[in-house]
Amino acid sequence: MNEITSNPQAVPQPAKTAHGRTQPRFGRMDLGLEHVVAGIERAKDWLLGLQHPDGYWCGELEADSMLESDYIFMHKLLGTGDPGRMERAVNEILRHQNADGGWSIYPNGPSNISLGVKAYFALKLMGWSKDHPVLVKARKWILANGGVVEVNTFTKIYLCFMGQYEYDAVPAVPPELILFPNWFYFNIYEISAWSRAIVVPLSIAYAKKPFKKVAPDQGIEELFVGGRANANLHLRWDKKRLFGWRNVMLAFDRMAHWLEMVHIRPLRALSIKRAEKWLLERFEMSDGLGAIYPAMMNAIIALRCLGYTNDDPQFIRAMDEFERLGLDFPNGEPDYPTPTFRMQPCVSPVWDTAQAVFALGEAGLDKNDPRMIKAAGWMLDKEVRHRGDWANNVPNVEPGGWYFEFNNEFYPDVDDSAQVLMALKCVEHPSQKLQHGASTRAIDWIFAMQCRNGGWASFDKDNTKKIFEYIPFADHNAMIDPPTVDITGRILEMLASYGYTRRDKRVEAGVQFILREQESDGSWFGRWGVNYLYGTFLVLRGLEAMGYWNHEPAIQQAAEWIRMMQNNDGGWGESCGSYDDALQKAIGPSTPSQTAWAVLGLLAAGDTRSDSVAKGIRWLVSKQAENGSWDESAAGRNGEAVYTGTGFPRVFYLAYHLYRDYFPLLALTTYKKAMEREAEAA
Repeated sequence: MNEITSNPQAVPQPAKTAHGRTQPRFGRMDLGLEHVVAGIERAKDWLLGLQHPDGYWCGELEADSMLESDYIFMHKLLGTGDPGRMERAVNEILRHQNADGGWSIYPNGPSNISLGVKAYFALKLMGWSKDHPVLVKARKWILANGGVVEVNTFTKIYLCFMGQYEYDAVPAVPPELILFPNWFYFNIYEISAWSRAIVVPLSIAYAKKPFKKVAPDQGIEELFVGGRANANLHLRWDKKRLFGWRNVMLAFDRMAHWLEMVHIRPLRALSIKRAEKWLLERFEMSDGLGAIYPAMMNAIIALRCLGYTNDDPQFIRAMDEFERLGLDFPNGEPDYPTPTFRMQPCVSPVWDTAQAVFALGEAGLDKNDPRMIKAAGWMLDKEVRHRGDWANNVPNVEPGGWYFEFNNEFYPDVDDSAQVLMALKCVEHPSQKLQHGASTRAIDWIFAMQCRNGGWASFDKDNTKKIFEYIPFADHNAMIDPPTVDITGRILEMLASYGYTRRDKRVEAGVQFILREQESDGSWFGRWGVNYLYGTFLVLRGLEAMGYWNHEPAIQQAAEWIRMMQNNDGGWGESCGSYDDALQKAIGPSTPSQTAWAVLGLLAAGDTRSDSVAKGIRWLVSKQAENGSWDESAAGRNGEAVYTGTGFPRVFYLAYHLYRDYFPLLALTTYKKAMEREAEAA
């Protein structure tokens, strides 16, 4: 018997919305399984319609307006850039200002001091007067929250470039770091891949100490509480733990500054040369350094500090790759008619393609469908075949796996690789030898990347030295890359699809890692998606795939937690605020992607017949537009998408614009299959 009873009279009638999607209106929502099937078909058609002619999918990757502020800052620093784009970037910044005058790192979140100061400075650089009402309101909030001295280290260093902060007062980022050998306890390969790509070019800029004078009316002197001359610009000592790691690290930092002051830098020239060589090597086979925004921007600034001119091929190439991250809307968008320009932190074609192919394959699209074969061929062409940074700690393994972006050969990641492998299982590529070879190499590489505690991280193995989080310039909260349950759950699901079981000691180590990490309420933390709903759904799918009995207390407790957190409307949602306050876990307006995760988690736990599942499916069907898509915009925020992706917890969040389409498709499909199995068994 179907969980959702049939009522043909309740079939929704579509209503057009301002943003071009077709949103249905509902009264009573008793739908039969046939409506689920119809929703699956519409979702498949919609998703296939988004496929690029070359075979891949790539949705927009949206982030906070700090990117637009940095974009203006960099071009004003270098004297480059398109004035029209920068003016439209201003509109994007204004679009996201909060009612209190600040800016937040996710929609409807609290204002953030670093983001607020950057936005204020960007507007000043674009010629805005401090007396403009927007800046008056922003300044009031910034001063009330401590002023410029409260921003993070990277923001302070950027301000130094334009004389708005003191180099002596910011944490040292010495380029000599790159000279530390791999056997040394601290070396650049013991910090996370993204930190490495950000810090190395930043260290060049720190060593060269660029300075561009700006007009007094473009500065931000007014953002220092009590005036800049009276402000304590240095990092504060921890008075409660005099001999704690923070103070130890601050002591080393002051020593580094003293050595700078007395010009004791015997290895400075060598270290800058080595850092330059490191950068140029990683420009190859990549769409910019690390193919991520902050590293690419820092690399451009570093090139100028090294004397590269605007017409140098390396500089032109770096700038072109950076600009390609931009999305320009000179005529506005359907949701927001004001002309805007915004930057993406990176692009996600491999990730989106793997997710889309897997969802379509699960939804029954034929393995020999030309569109699936084309997508598989595109992914196979992106296989990593060169050693990257990961090989410094995993030296004797053949390269394999996939990265996230179009080209990023030095930085494949375990999560993308696992998802691509699951996608390839859904396709019969004409060259089975090619497909088998790539899959075998990737699985071997993934096993080699398994951490000592049984879990998997994203880019590196055993990147877990927490002491590095106390380094003064490490206040971006992402210096290490520890193993996480969400990635480990996905890997277990992938390995099961390739025939691996818990008899394999490596698999069992992964299972035990997951079980050890379960929260007391039954949920699991989500590192790469928001948040506990993401972590819990991936863990439950991984354990189910590995045959973990769903009547075990860990599974039942997790399922009960998901059911308890369901919203009254039948969906699920979770705000990025749950990273700051665990009491906010799984609390937020219902979203298509997070509702899909919750339903998938319950189904993986063996719950096919509860009211929670039925209501969740009903919510997904009711929110699907006539064209097969879903909408995930935050109400009242100028068309902003809800952020359900995580870059760095508490620091940087993302809106994957295709999450709202392929995850609901997967949830509806998984539910349909469960109902069909029950009917067959009956």
